[in-house]
Amino acid sequence: MYGLIRIGAAVPRTTVCDCISNQEEILRLLAEAKKKNVQVLVFPELCVTGYTCGDLFFQQSLLNTAERTVKELVKSSFGSDLLFAVGVPVRCNNQLFNCAALIQNGSLLGLVPKTYVPNYGEFYEERWFSSASDLTIKETVYCGQRVPIGNDLIFTDIKNPAVKVAVEICEDLWAPIPPSSFLTLGGATILLNLSASNELVSKAEYRKALLCTQASRSLCAYAYASAGVGESTQDALFGGHSMICERSSVLAEQQPFQRDPSLIIADADMELLITERRKQTSYMAQAKETLPPLREIPIHLPEQKLDQLLRKVDPYPFVPANDAQLSQRCHTIFQIQANALAKRMEHTHAESMVIGISGGLDSTLALLVAVETCRILGLDRKTILGVTMPGFGTTDRTYHNALSFMEALGIRQKEISIVPSVLQHFSDIGHDPKRHNVTYENAQARERTQILMDFANMENGLVIGTGDLSELALGWATYNGDHMSMYGVNAGVPKTLVKVLVKWAAETGNIPETAKAILLDILDTPISPELLPPDQEGNIDQKTEDLVGPYQLHDFFLYYVVRFGFTPAKIYYLAQQAFGQQYDKDTLKHWLHHFYRRFFSQQFKRSCLPDGPKVGTISLSPRSDWRMPTDASVRLWLEELEKL
Repeated sequence: MYGLIRIGAAVPRTTVCDCISNQEEILRLLAEAKKKNVQVLVFPELCVTGYTCGDLFFQQSLLNTAERTVKELVKSSFGSDLLFAVGVPVRCNNQLFNCAALIQNGSLLGLVPKTYVPNYGEFYEERWFSSASDLTIKETVYCGQRVPIGNDLIFTDIKNPAVKVAVEICEDLWAPIPPSSFLTLGGATILLNLSASNELVSKAEYRKALLCTQASRSLCAYAYASAGVGESTQDALFGGHSMICERSSVLAEQQPFQRDPSLIIADADMELLITERRKQTSYMAQAKETLPPLREIPIHLPEQKLDQLLRKVDPYPFVPANDAQLSQRCHTIFQIQANALAKRMEHTHAESMVIGISGGLDSTLALLVAVETCRILGLDRKTILGVTMPGFGTTDRTYHNALSFMEALGIRQKEISIVPSVLQHFSDIGHDPKRHNVTYENAQARERTQILMDFANMENGLVIGTGDLSELALGWATYNGDHMSMYGVNAGVPKTLVKVLVKWAAETGNIPETAKAILLDILDTPISPELLPPDQEGNIDQKTEDLVGPYQLHDFFLYYVVRFGFTPAKIYYLAQQAFGQQYDKDTLKHWLHHFYRRFFSQQFKRSCLPDGPKVGTISLSPRSDWRMPTDASVRLWLEELEKL
C-alpha cells in the first residue's frame, strides 16, 4: 500500500554447529516477524550452522544437517508469503559456497553465494569457501529441488514490480564496487546483507557509514543483519549489529552487544526510491556499459497492513531534528544566501541594497542576509537602505520592531507612509477605500514595490526580495507587488525554515545584543501582510495562517508534492502519521485541497520570478527545478482527494 514495504533484520542466538537449535531460534524470530506483518526478512551470514565453525565446515555431518535444516525451514514456510533469507554453507559444483537461501511459501527460490571471500586478518574464508565468480553453472539441486544459484538473482514481486529484492553477503559490501551496485542498476530496490562482522574499536561507526553511503549511492533500502551472541569468541567478538537504511537515512538500528536475540523492523518507501532514480538521470548512465546479465525470480509478497507505520514521518521535513545538524544547516543556508547576493552585487556593480522592512519574518531574514553580504564584501552597513512603509494595516508592534531593528543593525533608514499615495490612487481609479477587497490590499503592495524600485534607481542599487518558498508555492504574493524584486534571497527558503533561521541568527549570529530581543519579538509576532486595518485594540487582525492555512502543513505538502510527486492519497496518509495528534483528518484534507488548488492556480506568478538562490532540494524557479505549465488543470488531484 502506497509503495511501503515492511522489512526486518533478525539476529538469533546462535549455537555453533548446532543446526537444530539454530533452526528453533530462526523459527521463533520468523513467527515474531509474521505477527508484525514483516514482508521481507534477513538473517545473519551462515546462521544455520554458525559463522565460526572453522574447519568443521569440511565435515559432512555438519553440511548434511545444514541442508536438512534448510529443507525444514522451507517446509515450515508453507502458507506464508513472508520472504526471508538465511545463511548456509552449500555444496555445489565440486566446491563449497557461503550462501543466502531465499525462502517463501514452501519454496526455496534461490541460492546467492558470497562474491568477495575474505582471506585477511581474522577472516580466512578462502580456506573453506569459493567465490560466486567461480560458479560455472546457473542451477543446482539442493534440498531435493532444482534451484537457481548465483549472485545475479533478483526477486521481483509480481503484484508490485517496483519491489525487487537482491542479496549480497558481508564482505561484498566492503569491496570497491559491491555486487549491490550492479544489482540496483538492474532494478533491485531492496538489498539484504547477511553478515558476520566482528566488533572492533570504531568499526560500528564505519560500518554504519558504509551502509548508508551504499544505500544512498544505490538509491535503495538496505537491510543488514550481523551475527551476534552465540558465535565463538575464540579470536573475535560478534555483536549482532543490525540496521535498515533507506538512502542515507537509518530507519532502524540494533546497536552492537545486545545479549538477547533481536528483530528490528521498518517500512521502506519504494515509490520514493523509484522517483529518486527517475529524477537522477545519471543513475542509469553506466548501466549500458557495465551491467551484467541478471535473472529475475518471481515472488508474491504479503499485503501490507498500515495500521501503524513503522517509519518516522517528520512533520518538519525542511528542518533537521538534530541540534548539531540544525546549526550546520542554518549556517550553510545563510552562507548560500549571502554569497549569492554578494556575487550579484559584484556582477551588477550595485552600490546599495534596498529592502522593504515590515517588522515581519521574511524581511528580517533578508536584512540579516544583506548584513552578512556587507561583511563578505567588506562594505559598510550603510550600503543597505531599509525602507519601512506603514500603511492601513500597520500595527505599532511591527512598526517599532522595524525601526528598532534597522537602528540596532546600523543601516540607513527611510520611513515613507504609503497612505496618502494609495488614497490618491484610489481616487484616480475610482475605488472606495471602505471596500477592503483585493484592490484595497494589492494597491498597497504595489505602491511599496514602486517606492523600493525607484529608490534602487536613485541609489544605483538592487531591490532585495523578501518572499519565501512557501509563499511562492501558494501564490501568496501580489503580482508585480511583493512578488517582484531584483534578487530574491529567500526564494529557496520555506516558511518553517525562515523561523528557524531567524531564531538561529538571534542565538548565534554576529548581531548586537540590542537586536536579539527584537528578533525574538518578531518571531512571536503573527504572520501577516498587514494590508487590512488592525482590530480595536490595535493588534494584527489579518493573520495569514487563518486565511491560507498553517504553514507547517503547507510546507509538508510542498515537500512531498514537489520532491517525490506522491499522490494526494499518500500525502494525506503521511500527514495523518505526522500530524495525527495535532489536526483531525477533515482539517488535513481541507488544507491539502486548499494547497493543490492554490499551487496549480498560482503557477503564473512562479513563471516570471526574479533570480534567487536555491538552498535545498526543492526550488520553484521556472529556469531550473520546476517547469510547470501555467494552464495545467488540477482536476485529477482534487478528484482523487475527494474520493478519500
